[in-house]
Amino acid sequence: MAEDIVVKLSADLFKTLGHPVRIKILHLLKNGELCVCEMIDKIDIEQSNLSQHLRMLKKQGLIDSRKNGQWVIYWITYPLVIDLLNTAEELLGKQINDSQSLLKFLK
Repeated sequence: MAEDIVVKLSADLFKTLGHPVRIKILHLLKNGELCVCEMIDKIDIEQSNLSQHLRMLKKQGLIDSRKNGQWVIYWITYPLVIDLLNTAEELLGKQINDSQSLLKFLK
């Protein structure tokens, strides 16, 4: 039963990470806090769309925010999420390399 809960929570985490904009947001925040205005300039999406993605990341507990005057400042709550993204990118790199090696072998 406890294992089922962990599996469900893991699936929810990966579901939250399953959108390119949310991954871009986390990559932007890995270097420190940013306000929404800075993220909009770097990601180039509508503020309402960005707000939805930020809300999902915040609901998952991966980021948090505070108001600073008229600005909303966001940061990563658990920097370990960046390690997870780096591991995924490393895995993808190995898969691409293996695929290229296989293609060379087949030629």
